Amino acid sequence: MLSSDIVLVTQVAVSGNRRAFDELVRRYQSPVRRFFLSQTMGDEQLSDDLAQDTFIKAYTNITSFRGLASFKTWIMRIAYNVFYDYTRKRQIAVSDWQLAESQQPTAKSQQPIAMDLYAALALLKPDERTCITLQLIDGYDIAGIAKITQMKEGTVKSHLSRGKEKLANYLRQNGYDRR
Repeated sequence: MLSSDIVLVTQVAVSGNRRAFDELVRRYQSPVRRFFLSQTMGDEQLSDDLAQDTFIKAYTNITSFRGLASFKTWIMRIAYNVFYDYTRKRQIAVSDWQLAESQQPTAKSQQPIAMDLYAALALLKPDERTCITLQLIDGYDIAGIAKITQMKEGTVKSHLSRGKEKLANYLRQNGYDRR
C-alpha cells in the first residue's frame, strides 16, 4: 500500500526520512520535469537542473507545507517560483520570438510533433504558456492554476483563452487542421 503524501511529508519533516522524500520525488518528478520542458521549449538539461532546484527547495522547506493544498500543488508552486526566479535572474527580457530561437529543443531524438508543440508554445507569452501547460498537459483546473501561479481565476481564464487561440492558429497554419 502506498503511503499518502501527508504521511511521507510528516516523516521527512519530523525525522528527516530521506527514503520518504525519495518516494515524493519519484511521485512528482515527471510532472515537474514536464512543466519545465514546456517552459523551456524542450531544453532537457535546463529542465533537469530546474527540477533538481525545485526538489532541493522542497526538501529544505518541507516544514512549511501545511496541507492546505495537495502536495502536488505545493511542489508545482515551488517549480513555478523556481522558473520565475531563473528567468528574472537571467534578465530574460527578450521577445517571444528571440526566446523561441534561443531555446530550441536540444535532444536529437525529439519527434517532429514535439518540436512543433515547443514551437507553438514559444509563440505564447510566459503567463499564457504557464497556464496552458498546467491545464492541457498537467490537467489542473482553473482554481488549481490560480493557486500555483497566485493569479486571479479571471486572469487565468484570459491567459488560457488567448493561449488556446494562438495555439489553434499556429497548428492550423502548420497542417494540423482536421478539415
